[in-house]
Amino acid sequence: MNIRAYTQNDLASIFDIYRRSKLDELKFEEKVFTLLPLEEDKERLRGLMESQIYVYQEQGQILGFGANCGHEIRALFVAPKHRGKGVGKALFEFLLSNIHGQPCLYVASTNQPAKYLYHEYGFSVTETFETTYNQVSVIAQKMVRMASV
Repeated sequence: MNIRAYTQNDLASIFDIYRRSKLDELKFEEKVFTLLPLEEDKERLRGLMESQIYVYQEQGQILGFGANCGHEIRALFVAPKHRGKGVGKALFEFLLSNIHGQPCLYVASTNQPAKYLYHEYGFSVTETFETTYNQVSVIAQKMVRMASV
């Protein structure tokens, strides 16, 4: 497996993947969003840094990263040109294997492709609420894995 714990040297790659991927999870919204780079987003950066972060690496290149904190999956990002090749699925399964208890995650309510994937792994929506991204409101959902799959 090409997944390992991140090191400080990986931060530039993590920031780059986030920059190229973050707005994709909001592309189904009717509103227009402006990227707030991770290194400038104090709240999301703090949440990531207090998590266990893992990177997916092939031939010295980081293709994606994921993070969990306790039972919560806090991040799952794959560089756009490496999507559809199993990187995200491998990271997701790795994160799930490291969570003892009932995993949860948060997703934009309009991000149906991600929600479909999470449903395949036994996750169900348990809560819907309003939050913000870069000062623009977003309806988000908490999803909890109800059963082992």
